[in-house]
Amino acid sequence: MAIPRRFLPSMSLLTAFEAAARHESFTMAAEELSISQSAVSRQIRLLEEQIGSQLFVREKQTVRLSEAGAAYAREIREALNRVANASLNLRANPHGGTFNLAILPTFGTRWLAPRLSRFLDRHPGITINLSTRLSAFDFRTDPFDAAIHFGDKPWAGTEGVELMAETVVPVASPAFLERHRIESAADMVQLPLLHLASRPDQWERWFAAQHVEVGRLRGMLFDQFATAAQAAGSGLGLALLPAFLIEGDLKRGDLVAVLDAPMLSEQRYFLIWPMGQGAQGPLKLFRDWIVSEMG
Repeated sequence: MAIPRRFLPSMSLLTAFEAAARHESFTMAAEELSISQSAVSRQIRLLEEQIGSQLFVREKQTVRLSEAGAAYAREIREALNRVANASLNLRANPHGGTFNLAILPTFGTRWLAPRLSRFLDRHPGITINLSTRLSAFDFRTDPFDAAIHFGDKPWAGTEGVELMAETVVPVASPAFLERHRIESAADMVQLPLLHLASRPDQWERWFAAQHVEVGRLRGMLFDQFATAAQAAGSGLGLALLPAFLIEGDLKRGDLVAVLDAPMLSEQRYFLIWPMGQGAQGPLKLFRDWIVSEMG
């Protein structure tokens, strides 16, 4: 359904308002936009008349955002950023589609990046932009077409396709294992354990699977697999890490599997996107490709 034009202020009015709102000064906005202060003031008045709300409180020689103006400024700033990003993407790739993907850091660097050239070779007209996100976000305000998500299911307002399950293995550096003799899971309880913030109960679940009773487990906490793997490789402790993300570390001998005791994680990896947007061209091509790569 087309939006009535009376609800669509011109870009000049919106950019003047955004600059004035950011500075809370018509004079500074005028300097930024290279127009006169009176022109900014006039544009703000026109915008207020068009939307029927007072955006600024005028007090002698100063102005400040009204409550409604502050809320409107946040929305307009996000909208202008989306327009700017769309224009930048089109300028960078005028003949093909652009695909903005939110990735989990270690998944992106260790699994996706080494394989991405195969997708780009197959679809040279598509530009992929990658940004890391560690937690759920709102597709309505963040400029992403899709995201790599680890969890029980796609989060609210999205749909997706399951990519893979995850098997974790206990690992440590060769030097650490030289200092600590480990013959069973029970030998590990009192040793330094490295924990992941995204999987806070993972060690407890692993020990339970090995039929070892534990109390409260302590140790260093990490927000990313890469830093936990680096810490384990440096001999700081035992880490429980996804096998597919540390294949290189195991082959090089930087990390060694402590016991033959893998555990299947309760959660899984998904490619997700906003509800109803799955038919988008670049997204559909990427979805088909990554599913085949996982297979």
